Amino acid sequence: MKLKPFRLERFFAQYEFTAPYLLCCSDCESQSVDDLLRLEDGAHEQLSSLWLGYTESRGSPELRCEIAHLYRSISPEQILVHTGAEEAIFNFMNVALQEGDQIVVHAPYYQSLGEVARGIGVDVLEWRGDSARGWALNLDLLKDMLTDRTKLVVVNFPHNPTGHLPSSEFLAALSHLSDTRGFIVFCDEVYRGLEYDPARRLPSFADINERGISLGVMSKTYGLAGLRIGWVATRSSELLNKLAAFKDYTTICNSAPSEFLATLALRHGESIVERNRGIIRQNLRTLGSFFSRYQDTFSWYEPEAGPIAFPRYLLEPVENFCEKLVQQGGVLLLPGTVYGDDSNCFRVGFGRRNMADGLEKLGQFLAGTA
Repeated sequence: MKLKPFRLERFFAQYEFTAPYLLCCSDCESQSVDDLLRLEDGAHEQLSSLWLGYTESRGSPELRCEIAHLYRSISPEQILVHTGAEEAIFNFMNVALQEGDQIVVHAPYYQSLGEVARGIGVDVLEWRGDSARGWALNLDLLKDMLTDRTKLVVVNFPHNPTGHLPSSEFLAALSHLSDTRGFIVFCDEVYRGLEYDPARRLPSFADINERGISLGVMSKTYGLAGLRIGWVATRSSELLNKLAAFKDYTTICNSAPSEFLATLALRHGESIVERNRGIIRQNLRTLGSFFSRYQDTFSWYEPEAGPIAFPRYLLEPVENFCEKLVQQGGVLLLPGTVYGDDSNCFRVGFGRRNMADGLEKLGQFLAGTA
């Protein structure tokens, strides 16, 4: 397997821990270990006495039980825990695909959702959202791309980086098309739970489709990226068993302290997520006000879910703008080119409490006073 450099991660490696103001983070506000332990009496003592031996390869029973509560029809036995979402993506692509297959990927997309397949020798087609329609997908375009080699369709709802959220009717139509045309759907759901209107929350794809695969993680909605805990949920026992066997060649098992803390966090998940939704709502109002003052510089639209959006820069090439901004103004935005996108957009993140500080510095840069 030959993989190209991960454009987004290489860009972050340059600036993430040196730029004073991160205005493009994809995760929500995090917490300390002590914050989590104070959620339950006795948690400090339980962590202190935790045995640091190997853990169960599929994830601890307690953790899988808490994860299963996030779904309607998924049991703990239908969950496989991984070290973050990235391992789950890598392992799934290697198990599900082989050279000569074809996949269709919802674009723009997080690079590994397509690049790992390319490294295997798979033909990757892009199913692009329409920026003029809030980045909505057209199911007829997908139908035109399907061939007898199409093994997999990869979607991401709520979407990174645009914040697009389709209707439940769209999801049902995609599931029906999967059944009639024979392809599997891998649904990246790492932002599920961060819908601005809770009534618009989609069902998990693993709940509505027997062969569907749903991806989850503690990093985004819960803001606990440092735990490095992700998972897949599926009712396909054949696929789950193959994934479990493949994991023997990657991490084998997960960190015991991380599994303990993730289990604790999920027991109190709704309060953590509601706190993050509150931060997002406040920051979204601030962003709307900011971009309304710079309509000649940016094209802004309000996303429908998640802590990120994908506005367009209307002047010079967005890569040049982002480089000057971080080097001269100390503010990090993510150019859309790292997603392979050519629409001159950039990712802005608003899931953290200090977003307003970065936005103020951005305004100073635009005014020439930074």
